[in-house]
Amino acid sequence: MRVKCALCEVIDNIDDYSLQAKRLRNRPIHTYMCDSCHDRIKEKTEERVSTGNFKFYKSPQVEDEF
Repeated sequence: MRVKCALCEVIDNIDDYSLQAKRLRNRPIHTYMCDSCHDRIKEKTEERVSTGNFKFYKSPQVEDEF
């Protein structure tokens, strides 16, 4: 399957039967990101977290009461 990176527009080939290919076919909201862009975003995020000014906004956990 031919895919294009959403950030740098590099065209890659991935296996047609891989889990990632299935997700891209069945869920149009998912986008493909190449390994170099993924690593770059990971490094930049880790740098921001290490400064202490980065806040994680997680959804509150709701406990079910029955």
